[in-house]
Amino acid sequence: MAGLDETALKRIGNARAKVRAHVWALLARRPQGFPWLTVAGKLLTGWVVIDLDATLITAHSDKQGAAATFKKGYGFHPLGAWCANTAECLAMLLRPGNAGSNTVADHIRVLGDAITQLPVAYRRKLLIRVDGAGATHELLEHLQQMNRAWRSVKFTVGWTITTADETAINQIPADAWSDSLHQDGTATSDAHVAELTGLNPRLHAWTGTLRLLVRRVKPSARHAKNLTDLEKRTGWRYQIVATNITRIAGVPGSHQPQWLDALHRSHAGVEDHVRGAKAMGLRNLPSKTWTVNRGWVLTANLAADLASWTRLLGLHDQPDLADAEPDTLRYRLLHLPGKIAVHARRRVLSIPETWPWADAFTLCWQRLTQLPLTT
Repeated sequence: MAGLDETALKRIGNARAKVRAHVWALLARRPQGFPWLTVAGKLLTGWVVIDLDATLITAHSDKQGAAATFKKGYGFHPLGAWCANTAECLAMLLRPGNAGSNTVADHIRVLGDAITQLPVAYRRKLLIRVDGAGATHELLEHLQQMNRAWRSVKFTVGWTITTADETAINQIPADAWSDSLHQDGTATSDAHVAELTGLNPRLHAWTGTLRLLVRRVKPSARHAKNLTDLEKRTGWRYQIVATNITRIAGVPGSHQPQWLDALHRSHAGVEDHVRGAKAMGLRNLPSKTWTVNRGWVLTANLAADLASWTRLLGLHDQPDLADAEPDTLRYRLLHLPGKIAVHARRRVLSIPETWPWADAFTLCWQRLTQLPLTT
């Protein structure tokens, strides 16, 4: 790992991008095409969705770069970028445990590395989603400035509620609240959404195209002790999302607050990707040395990509395996109760007929071995 410097990381990144471009070309050739994201029943054709999120890795011994975390643990606080379309980990930055959640430079670096991983043809329509850590002037201005004549960049970010925000929420007319949407596009009366843009004076200090959308839900027991005076009085818990989306061409209803709320809430799927990456080795960093652990993080990201490509190219039509997490893949496919025999200079894999996923394994194996090689 002594040679894992910025030059080596750039070379590895270039190799990853080359393979990824080949894989995405194969995905586009599938009968169902490239996996464009569907949100609340609306298909976002042409849009690549990147989710930024940080996670905590506990260190059980003293390691270089380990530090106390904001949750009073000890370890590391890496920041990653995942492609929501494919569940790939595009980029990850290993950081000390005391790294800030809203460090602008880290977000800009990871986002830049993630976009570099995308095939050039897929960089024209980008949707960036971040939780509350992304609500900083510098990051939102950077995202807005990324727009070009040939590239459209949209974003949704969480928004920390202040007294000024609560004052604006209190001014929303009762008939301005609309039912929230499930991810299948159906409405629910358990939560409501409203536009907050014209009522909030805080927006004067932010980028001019910013919109604020507020969501209200009945508080759960675990939130009861942290409610504000307004939330206690009204009986609702409030959350705000900031976005620069006024309308997405070709997506009817994409300007509506309830659809934009559903778009941002689907960002929660990144937690599944983080959990998957941890199952591929990110859960524990093995070395006392920062450079070795940096290499380990990169290896875990590569493993997560391989698992994603296996599902997308070999298991995409298998109901129980198309979205399987690593532990499920290990149990059903990778830890195969098979036996290899050699006969007439040929290797034969024998799989028990009683194994429930024998057909799925055979189909996946045939599909992957028949894929054209990258050149």
